[in-house]
Amino acid sequence: MLPRRAARKAAPAPAPAASEPAEAAPPDLALPLPEPALAAAPDAAPAASATLAEAPPGPAAAASAADTATAFEWPPSTRLTYLLTGNYRGPVEGNAQVEWLRSGSRYQVHLDVGVGPKFAPLMTRRMSSDGELTELGLAPRRYDEETRVALREPRRSTVQFEAGRVILADGREQERLPGLQDTASQFVQMTWLFTTHPERLKVGESVDMPLALPRRVGLWVYDIIGRETLNTPAGPIDTFHMKPRGEVKPGSELSAEMWFAPSLQHLPVRIRIRQDAEVYVDLMIERLPQQSAPP
Repeated sequence: MLPRRAARKAAPAPAPAASEPAEAAPPDLALPLPEPALAAAPDAAPAASATLAEAPPGPAAAASAADTATAFEWPPSTRLTYLLTGNYRGPVEGNAQVEWLRSGSRYQVHLDVGVGPKFAPLMTRRMSSDGELTELGLAPRRYDEETRVALREPRRSTVQFEAGRVILADGREQERLPGLQDTASQFVQMTWLFTTHPERLKVGESVDMPLALPRRVGLWVYDIIGRETLNTPAGPIDTFHMKPRGEVKPGSELSAEMWFAPSLQHLPVRIRIRQDAEVYVDLMIERLPQQSAPP
């Protein structure tokens, strides 16, 4: 998610090999999110709630873990916008957005990151997950990633999820692990997990998350290391801080720390994506989560 550094640093995922069959990206779901129809997620800070109406609280606010699991309803189409800060050969700024789209049993998640001014960004990356809603959370069918760096050709990679197997960006096949997620879907899968099983969101607990990255499939372990109140542009928000186990090594995949807010439907209000000790971007929620009116 970061611009390419010198050869010793990790680079954005390369484009698929020329022999790989070209496929058109799946169309976006027909779920527009007009600004006037959006409402804030629940329990916002008083300073922000004056401008956006509150939605009903999530199931975890009023039900036991068992009741929540049976009563869970997927949230309506949701948009989260973030302010981006970070470091890449010096301080950088930008913007980011996570958009959740839902139509029947189908979903899409789009994570867009831009480094630099919106009118002329230095780098942008879109990560999109397309799949199905199931009793065990999200079941991705396809993951697409596109990186654009100023004055360079776009780089694209695709991961396809099939019954029992995953086809990686370079065409290699690997076993599809139970509950397998992709780079974009993992954030919403965490929201589903903590809403249906709020007892899992506790300092000292850990979450195993099998992930299909563009170049490999593996098991990531996230530790819940603390409970923090974040001072955001939308006001103070109580969160649980999750961090991937193990140190980030130069040349390895990007890693993501996450802060989930129980009062905002367990959505991620902060995401820190790190390449190494010196190169990272930090996304802090800019305004209350916006949601389309329920059908």
